[in-house]
Amino acid sequence: MKNEKEFSAISGYFALFLIFLLIVPSILGIIFFKMIWLVALILIGIVGIPGLVIVNPNESSVLVLFGNYNGTIRKNGFWWTNPFFVKKKISLRARNLDSDPIKVNDKIGNPIMIGVVMVWKVKETYKAAFDVDDYVHFVDIQSEAAIRKLAGHYPYDNFEDEKAEMTLRSGGEDVNQMLENEISERLQIAGIEVIEARINYIAYAQEIAGAMLKRQQATAIVAARFKIVEGAVSMVEMALDELSKKNIIDLDEEKKATMVSNLMVVLTSDKDVAPIVNTGSIY
Repeated sequence: MKNEKEFSAISGYFALFLIFLLIVPSILGIIFFKMIWLVALILIGIVGIPGLVIVNPNESSVLVLFGNYNGTIRKNGFWWTNPFFVKKKISLRARNLDSDPIKVNDKIGNPIMIGVVMVWKVKETYKAAFDVDDYVHFVDIQSEAAIRKLAGHYPYDNFEDEKAEMTLRSGGEDVNQMLENEISERLQIAGIEVIEARINYIAYAQEIAGAMLKRQQATAIVAARFKIVEGAVSMVEMALDELSKKNIIDLDEEKKATMVSNLMVVLTSDKDVAPIVNTGSIY
């Protein structure tokens, strides 16, 4: 497999001056002195014109002569090369890929929507020009394949896989780093350098989003209730201890059970409690 090699081109300004000397004086010689043989010099000058090439900053020109790769001009400027070279311009600028979210299945099989944003650029022009058919399309397809592979190795979250140490939703930089490594490995064949790759959109697919949202809400409610009950028990215990220490009232076991029941209802209820004031005897 060939690698990129840099081509040393001739200054375009010098070549343009020589072409001017070949064409203009020859035309004048034909007109004024009838020197028909100067037509050959004119033809040589005209043939040399296609050899002029402009390479802009962060741009390159891949040179091919009759199917043979001769090198790449990376240095920006005005140059002249063999006029029979086929020149293929390849941009070396950094590019963004902001993919539309695609539907994939996570490790557990749940359908999710996931999208990626990536910054990439061409590093080796030979591979980009000749090892793949269309390197821009190749980047799109391989980045999608990398997303599908990554999603298949990890669950979206740990609701169903509680033993999962890493999930797509909470993996953060670790997941992004694995995605970048996977894409970089796939794009090496095209001479592409991945500067950055990260997940910019992730959500459950529409057909299960509603059910999963209810499940998340239920989990949050259960967690909140657990904290409420834990705090209520502590408050009831403190109230009974304070009443006992200060001898405010002597409660038997039945009265304690009634008091605990009432306090737990008041402290754990999700609605405001309307107290009933008893002005007479409890019994």
